[in-house]
Amino acid sequence: MKIKNWMKENPVTIHRSALLQEATDLMKEKSIRHLPVVEDGQLVGFITESDLRQFSFPSMVEKIPIHQVMVLNPITVNANASIETAARLIHDYKIGGLPVLDKKKLVGIITASDLLSAFIEVLGLFKASTRIDVVVDKKSGLEDATRIINEHGGEIISVAIESYATRRKVHYFRLERCDSAEIVESLEAAGHKVVSVME
Repeated sequence: MKIKNWMKENPVTIHRSALLQEATDLMKEKSIRHLPVVEDGQLVGFITESDLRQFSFPSMVEKIPIHQVMVLNPITVNANASIETAARLIHDYKIGGLPVLDKKKLVGIITASDLLSAFIEVLGLFKASTRIDVVVDKKSGLEDATRIINEHGGEIISVAIESYATRRKVHYFRLERCDSAEIVESLEAAGHKVVSVME
């Protein structure tokens, strides 16, 4: 899935010459925590709610212009990049949001909460579903487990795997809500170990 399908378009921005008080007021008014800083339509910086917390005295925010505090050359992401790319950047740099560019033009902003919503939808967590956790048999493999689930009427929404498991890698099959008894029995008969079933 592409970032452009999940980002907030036409983000609220602020000019680099504005004062910190204006940024604080704008964030409160719009209920946002990130502000791209622009000049002549170009992204020149980024300021966040946590940046502003350092200047808690009214006399400070009333006098200091944004360009003295903003993050210069902020980390950005392309609108056509995947949500996984944005998630890695947010995780690796420990930030809460990213300006989104298209041909160097600011077109949106994507936050950690936007990405969480995207991943929840991809994994089908809000749908009525059945989850079967399986240690897949090494000989017959994932393809065999998937075939068994499909042959017994299981509609797979998503499959996830523990990336850090060293010995027993558990595959998490999320299915459309179904009676899983026959699927579990067939998986076990084929040598796959069903660890748990969650309705």
